Amino acid sequence: MNGILIINKHKNCTSHDIVYRIKKICNKKVGHAGTLDPMATGVLPLLIGKGTLCSKYLINHDKIYQATLQLGIETDSQDAEGKVIKKQEVSQDIFEENNIKDKLKSFLGKQDQIPPLYSAIKVKGKKLYEYARNGENIQIRPRNIEIYDIKLLNIDKLNKQITFEVKCSKGTYIRTLCKDIAEKLGNIGYMANLNRVQVGDFNIKDSVTLEDINTDTSKIEEYLITIEQLFKDKEKITLDDKKLQLFLNGVQLKTNKKEGIYKIYNNNKFIGIGCIKENKLKRDIIL
Repeated sequence: MNGILIINKHKNCTSHDIVYRIKKICNKKVGHAGTLDPMATGVLPLLIGKGTLCSKYLINHDKIYQATLQLGIETDSQDAEGKVIKKQEVSQDIFEENNIKDKLKSFLGKQDQIPPLYSAIKVKGKKLYEYARNGENIQIRPRNIEIYDIKLLNIDKLNKQITFEVKCSKGTYIRTLCKDIAEKLGNIGYMANLNRVQVGDFNIKDSVTLEDINTDTSKIEEYLITIEQLFKDKEKITLDDKKLQLFLNGVQLKTNKKEGIYKIYNNNKFIGIGCIKENKLKRDIIL
């Protein structure tokens, strides 16, 4: 059992909790690509068995989120789990649809974003939330992010909430984006809800819940994306028995093919992944 399993994470559990549960079920090495906060739901790609070797190919994936912004209240963590530090009246004028759409569009493109203090980013060997819990002041450097698309999904005037969908680059904090959108609207706010619907090509429609799996390994196999499937768009190279043995032994094979990632086959059997650089093919992931 080697590949990628797309879990639809539920609320109030950590990404580590999900990894531990699947590891116990399949008795394989398990990791994850892209942490989700306990309050967040949605797509959590799990790497199983030799699928863990694919992590380097998944770290820069763009993501799509659906988020709900609660207006009129600010918290220290910028989400619903934080302590309320400020309240403000919310004018009904804020909920004018075109006004919201214009403000959302203003976030499109590349920009610098200051991460929230309650985050796991390390500064001088300590995580930012450790400084926050100790009441220590620390300078947080902005990070370059990009918003590729952002659109309004719903306006809830009664509960003073706005729901939107955003496609963004790796490293984007949606909590901070919610706070910044509220400021653009002339108010304050925090992220009340977050659902990740896509990571790279991994979509929530292809996911499975822990409840569906229960302790059934056949359910994992049913939803598992194999390493061969993961690299389905890559060109294949077929090696004869002699070249295969050299390849498996770590010998770099001369080739005229262009640089990149290739699927390796022998007698129509998928062997793994190889990389070509400087006209040499070397092994990378072997099943």
